[in-house]
Amino acid sequence: MSFCEHCQGQRFDRAQVLRALRAARTKVRRDAKADRALALAIETVRSLEIPHLEPDDDSVEGEVVH
Repeated sequence: MSFCEHCQGQRFDRAQVLRALRAARTKVRRDAKADRALALAIETVRSLEIPHLEPDDDSVEGEVVH
């Protein structure tokens, strides 16, 4: 089982954004307003619906998860 190229890229991009937001949150824990803002941003990114684009070719073999 594998992810299609589009979904794999989206998962990678989303993971990078979440890591960057968590790192920023760690740096500003002393500022309660900034911490709350970053926590909200993290939850917002985590809840995003990632659109799927159906590939035009059928060259992918096996089970593909979208």
